[in-house]
Amino acid sequence: MTHFADMIEGYRRFRNGGWQEQRDRWNELAEGQSPKVMVIACSDSRVEPSQIFDTSPGEIFVVRNVAALVPPFETTPGRHGVSAALEFAVQFLKVEEIVVMGHGLCGGCHAALHKSMEGAEPGRGGFIADWIALLDDASDEVRAGHSDLDSRDAGRAMEMAAVRVSLANLRTFPCIQEKEARGTLKLRGAFFAISDGILHVLDDASGEFRPAT
Repeated sequence: MTHFADMIEGYRRFRNGGWQEQRDRWNELAEGQSPKVMVIACSDSRVEPSQIFDTSPGEIFVVRNVAALVPPFETTPGRHGVSAALEFAVQFLKVEEIVVMGHGLCGGCHAALHKSMEGAEPGRGGFIADWIALLDDASDEVRAGHSDLDSRDAGRAMEMAAVRVSLANLRTFPCIQEKEARGTLKLRGAFFAISDGILHVLDDASGEFRPAT
């Protein structure tokens, strides 16, 4: 089990190894960042985008939250963390692609499917309940199509449905609508199966996820 003290030891190895080996790259990054891809992923400790995609520092702009969700566009007062990061990536960094990556064995999707957080108070699951309520409609559809909600098929259907929900919500943002229409921004869906390490990519034509080749 890794603790902060172990992480400091890891930092020392990085500082004396990887950082030194890529000194020129870090000097470039000190001048600014220019990633072409934004990845929206889950906070789950088992799903690290830079590791899965084998990217170097500065190559991808990553936002992580419970179940890799994107809320729909809204202008109501509030602290819109995901929307702010999205605005920064699209309008200022001018990323060319946004990847929404869900994953297998997702706790947030499991809670949404089983509606296990309903009635919880903030600080005791209520924050999570409000967040995964973004999946209520998708959850109802999955529940209607599966008699055994604890089956792998039901779980995976929910996890993949969550990716589609986030992609649909992305398209409610005016800046994304404009750039996608002009062909300067591409939205992509992906799903990483923890159990076998296979990445599935959403096929735009069929609407189905297929293993990456």
